[in-house]
Amino acid sequence: MSKYKCSLLVVDDEPYILTTLSAFLREEFEVLTADCAEQAQSLFAQREIDLVLSDQKMPRQTGVQLLEWVRQHHPKTVRLLMTGFAELEEAVEAINRGQVFRYIFKPWRPEELLEILRNATRSFILERSHEQLLQELRQLNLELEQRVAQRTKELEETNHELEQKNKMLEKLALTDPLTSLPNRRAMDRLAERELRRRDRYPSPLAIALIDVDHFKEINARYLLPGGDKVLIDLAKALQGSLRTVDLLGRIGGEEFLVIAPETNMEGAVVIGERIRSTVENTQFSYKDQIIPVRVSLGFAVAESPETADYEGMKHIAAAALAEAKATGRNRCIFYSVAVRPFEQAG
Repeated sequence: MSKYKCSLLVVDDEPYILTTLSAFLREEFEVLTADCAEQAQSLFAQREIDLVLSDQKMPRQTGVQLLEWVRQHHPKTVRLLMTGFAELEEAVEAINRGQVFRYIFKPWRPEELLEILRNATRSFILERSHEQLLQELRQLNLELEQRVAQRTKELEETNHELEQKNKMLEKLALTDPLTSLPNRRAMDRLAERELRRRDRYPSPLAIALIDVDHFKEINARYLLPGGDKVLIDLAKALQGSLRTVDLLGRIGGEEFLVIAPETNMEGAVVIGERIRSTVENTQFSYKDQIIPVRVSLGFAVAESPETADYEGMKHIAAAALAEAKATGRNRCIFYSVAVRPFEQAG
């Protein structure tokens, strides 16, 4: 037997039955007694009862009626019925209406009654244990679902954070830290993308290399902080002199690259002169000292029907820039991918 002592409500309208069963069963059960169905219902309203053993023949309400009420209002209570009449109809009614655990005939033998009650106790305890296990299982499943949901949320947040960091790292990898312009790698990608677009939709394209004239002298005189300040301000001046469709990047040291889509030779001349004159007319300073800044530009221009590749255009632009440097600086030299160079002095 389990150490748990089940509560047992005995319902009978004969006092000696209640006294006898209470004395006989109190060692193994917490025995409660009621002499009618109404008193039994009152006890149910006050506390939980594990087993109920009711006589059938009682005034006002029969045992079957009481057990049917117990089944409806306290379905976990194990129900037993005892009677001195063994009619089959009563047994069937007790089973169908009250759904009794056992049907016990009077007079009962003590050992038989005790064994029946012990079996009822085992059934109650097993049922309760089963319900507890189910409840524990439901709780564990709920906790598991909550942990999985929390873990999923944490993973989603971690993945989002990682994605944001990756985007940030990718941006940093493609950004010049001094000027915040696209760096060489980014400009290479942008130029290749523009050339692929040009292959699908033929149109003119210009690429320009821009170099600061005598930048070593600026660095020597104003040291690295002064040189950096000039480059930062120069990036802003260059950006302000370009169209919204043009792309500007710093590709190293004092050298910048411009990608100008939909730009033929005539358009390149306009852009180049605007860049050169903007820089020439911009006041650069460091620690209240005015620093004159000039730039030289070399353009490579591919007209609509001409085929061009990025490395080839960069090589042509570099050659044009070298000529601008060699012929006096502060000027633009324009090379066509297909024809002789065109020069415009500052």
